[in-house]
Amino acid sequence: MKKTFNKFLFFKAVAIITLMAIGLVVTPLTHAIKNKILGVHILSPADLSNAKLLFKQGDMKDDWHFLTIPLALKDLNEPEGWQNFFRETKKYKFIPIVRLATKVEEGVWAQPTRYDIVQLFKFMDQLDWPTEKRYIIIFNEVNHAKEWGGVIDPLSYTQILEFATSWAKTEKANYVVMPAAMDLAAPNSAETMEAFTYLTKMLEYNPWIFDHIDLWNSHSYPNPAFSSSPILTGQNSIRGFEHELNFLKRKTGRDFEVIITETGWVQTSQTEPWLKSYYLYAMQHVWTHPKVVGVTPFLLRGAPGQFSDFSFFDRDNQPTKIFEAFRAGIKGATSD
Repeated sequence: MKKTFNKFLFFKAVAIITLMAIGLVVTPLTHAIKNKILGVHILSPADLSNAKLLFKQGDMKDDWHFLTIPLALKDLNEPEGWQNFFRETKKYKFIPIVRLATKVEEGVWAQPTRYDIVQLFKFMDQLDWPTEKRYIIIFNEVNHAKEWGGVIDPLSYTQILEFATSWAKTEKANYVVMPAAMDLAAPNSAETMEAFTYLTKMLEYNPWIFDHIDLWNSHSYPNPAFSSSPILTGQNSIRGFEHELNFLKRKTGRDFEVIITETGWVQTSQTEPWLKSYYLYAMQHVWTHPKVVGVTPFLLRGAPGQFSDFSFFDRDNQPTKIFEAFRAGIKGATSD
C-alpha cells in the first residue's frame, strides 16, 4: 500500500471541514448514527477490558457494540478462554465478528485447508455465542500474497469461500457469513492485486460465488497513508465500501448490506489536530449510509508494535488521541 502524504488534498480537506465547523458548508445527515452499531477491532479476548473503557461508559453502556476479532488455529487450544470471552461479551453487550485465520509460516499466513476450516467450525460450534446471529469472516485481504500463502490466487480463495460458506449453511447455527475484505488501495503488483480485478476474477471462476454470503465486508481506509480527508470519495477513501456495493449491484444484482470491519486514521503530527473533526464527519456523513450495518475501526490495542499509530491505547495502556477523537465523535454525532 503506497503511503504518501498529499499536501494539497490535506489542506483542501482542512479548509472544507473548518467551513463546515463554522456553518458555512452544510452536508445533511442521512441517518442517525445512534441507529448504527459502532464497535472496534481487537486482536485477542484479553482486549475486552479496554473495549469496556471505550464503550461502556455513560449513555452507551446499555447499547450493543460489534467487536471484530481474529480466530487463528492456535486459538483452538484455548476453548475455556474463548468461552469466557463470549460469556463476558454477552454480559456487556458486545457482538463478536469472528475472522477466521490460519497460522504464520515463513512470514506469510498459510492458505487454509478444508480440514482447517472444519476444525475452526467445530471449535466455534462448542462456544455459547452471545447473540443468535453468529457473524464470521472467511479470512483476510486475500488480494495480498502475504495473506494467502505467499501467492495471489483468486481461484483457490473462491473455492475455499464456497466450501466455508457451504459448511456454515449446513450447520444448525445461524452463521452470518462475510468474505475476506479487500485492500482497496492495493495496486496490481507481484505482491498484490487491485481489488476489483481480484473480485472480477472470482466471478469469472464462479459467477454465483457471492450468492453464498450474507453481508459484505469492507476495509475502507482514508488512503493514501491512512491520513486522508473523510470528504474524499474515491475507491481508496473511507467511502470505498460504496464502490464495492455498486460493483456488486452491477455484477450480481444484489443490494448488499455491509460491515466496515477495518477503517480509521493513524495518529501523526499531520493528522492529530484533525482527528476529532475527521471522526465526527465520518459518523455524521459517511457511516450513516443506509447499507452500513456496523463499523469497527482498527485498532483498539496495537501498541507497542507495527500498529502503534492506529492504536486507541498506548504502550502504557493509556488512551491515545485516537481514543479521544472517537469518543468525541460519538458524542458529537449523537447529541441532539
